[in-house]
Amino acid sequence: MKKAIIGKKLGMTQLFEENGNVVPVTVILAGPCPVVQKKTVDTDGYNAVQLGFEDIEDRKLNKPELGHFKKAAVSGKRYLKEFRLDDAASMEVGQVVNADVFAAGDTVDVTGTTKGRGYSGVIKRWGCHRLRMTHGAGPVHRQPGSMGANSSPSRIFKNKKMPGQYGNEKVTVLHLDVVRVDAENNLIAVRGAVPGPKGGIVTLRNSVKGA
Repeated sequence: MKKAIIGKKLGMTQLFEENGNVVPVTVILAGPCPVVQKKTVDTDGYNAVQLGFEDIEDRKLNKPELGHFKKAAVSGKRYLKEFRLDDAASMEVGQVVNADVFAAGDTVDVTGTTKGRGYSGVIKRWGCHRLRMTHGAGPVHRQPGSMGANSSPSRIFKNKKMPGQYGNEKVTVLHLDVVRVDAENNLIAVRGAVPGPKGGIVTLRNSVKGA
């Protein structure tokens, strides 16, 4: 991983290219993210840095957390995340990563937590078809229907699409284009949609797969 940053999804809008094409973008407040902790091969067995994002009052932190930030001489942060960056060994505690780590034209992978929709049925969760609205198909028309064969195999196969928790899961969208970077305000505009609601925390990293 060459570069990464923590951000907050602000919402979607649209930008216009020079040729007049409309580009739907998600605006992300990315950084500033100070290095709160540095891990090395000698002490931890691998190289990585822990980045912090979004200030938080000291009274909302417990004593171990306060000590952690005090050791790094960094103000308290609400979110912490570790990244195994290629240049982690050359980074120092207190160094700040800003939105300008990315530039227009870069491709990124964005990870976030999807909107939680609670316990949902198969129609909402999987897009299944409802049962026929005729005699003999009730009394519930939105149930999943047949569960499979009877005497053999006498069980329901794994991964059968059933009702259950829908959403509120970690999702990564791959290979999104960075359309614009506002370094002064730490804003990054990414083409298309990213997981999560407005105000949701996301992480951006350089794309790990080709175009």
